[in-house]
Amino acid sequence: MLSNHNEQKSPKRRFLLILGVTAFICFCCLGLMVIFWDKMLPNISKLQRIGFGTIIILYGILRFSRILKRGRDEI
Repeated sequence: MLSNHNEQKSPKRRFLLILGVTAFICFCCLGLMVIFWDKMLPNISKLQRIGFGTIIILYGILRFSRILKRGRDEI
């Protein structure tokens, strides 16, 4: 019924959570760099840069949501 939320996570789960959050932040930063930094990909148009950056950000969000969903399922 009600699970005990006071249980500590194992070091492996804690490390994977920190790694997942770090990957999420990196993907979001990379996507924003592609969108707003003109010198990042100078050979493609602005519309293509916005699309590519958006895809990278959405991929980061998808990875992060899977980490959160997996964490809730294991509890």
